[in-house]
Amino acid sequence: MDVLVIGGNRYFGKRLIALLRESGHRITVLNRGSSAAPEGIEQLVADRDDESALESVLADRSFDVVVDQVCYTPRQAEIARRVFATRTRRYVMTSTVEVYEYEDSAVPVAESAVDPATVTVDTGLPWEDPEFLDAHYGEGKRQAEAVFAAGGAPFAWASVRVAHVLGGADDFTGRLDHYARRIRAGEPIAVPVVNRPATYVYVEEIAAFLAWAVGADFTGPVNAHSHSPLTTADICAEIEKLVGGRTVFREVEVGEVSPFSFTRSYAMSNSRAESLGYTFTDSGEWLAEAVSETIGAMRR
Repeated sequence: MDVLVIGGNRYFGKRLIALLRESGHRITVLNRGSSAAPEGIEQLVADRDDESALESVLADRSFDVVVDQVCYTPRQAEIARRVFATRTRRYVMTSTVEVYEYEDSAVPVAESAVDPATVTVDTGLPWEDPEFLDAHYGEGKRQAEAVFAAGGAPFAWASVRVAHVLGGADDFTGRLDHYARRIRAGEPIAVPVVNRPATYVYVEEIAAFLAWAVGADFTGPVNAHSHSPLTTADICAEIEKLVGGRTVFREVEVGEVSPFSFTRSYAMSNSRAESLGYTFTDSGEWLAEAVSETIGAMRR
């Protein structure tokens, strides 16, 4: 197949491109050109927020599938919906578990908990403001999904709601480093009084799932994560093995808490993905390796 990946120049996007190429697909990457595409991969350079630039660089090109790794706002989704209306038959948007940020459920959350067809879209919000976008990450993804899900969509559309991702020497988030530095020094780690477990996925596994989604034919949202939610303590226990020190949790009722600690329960259910034919691993199978990869890279 002829596949266009928007973004894809770091972390699991790079792994996705490698898997698609290994499977024999023809891959084109579209990004702003801040980094070169892998050798042998065609690169188109344009700012996705600039509709005329996208139209120009794409010209008369069309693709079997578009995988959008960097759609964060309803404005970006509206541009993509117009630009690719006649240029693809299938559009896969990388979304996030944070679409469920308002949920608090004792049982794993299914996709139906956030139906994009019922989400209100407000393109008048200051989506171009980085601080606003960062503070409303989940809302931006919800509204972007809603744009694609609206009636009369020109192509088959799916969103992959990705769990918290762990692993890789190229993890750029700094979240594990937050814990490693404090554990090594025995410094307190701020967590909620009631700290909920969450769903996670290994960086290699989410790349594999997205590659699988390219060739699938499902539509609408699908949750993607490994089995067995993890707690903050689970992650810290693996870090202790690598860096020494001791985990010290400090419970706080108000204020900012550490990453990978949650006051709400909104672990996802991956039953839809598995019913569609994908089999996930258990987090216990890869947690030690994932933490070792990232912590090891930080220590070099």
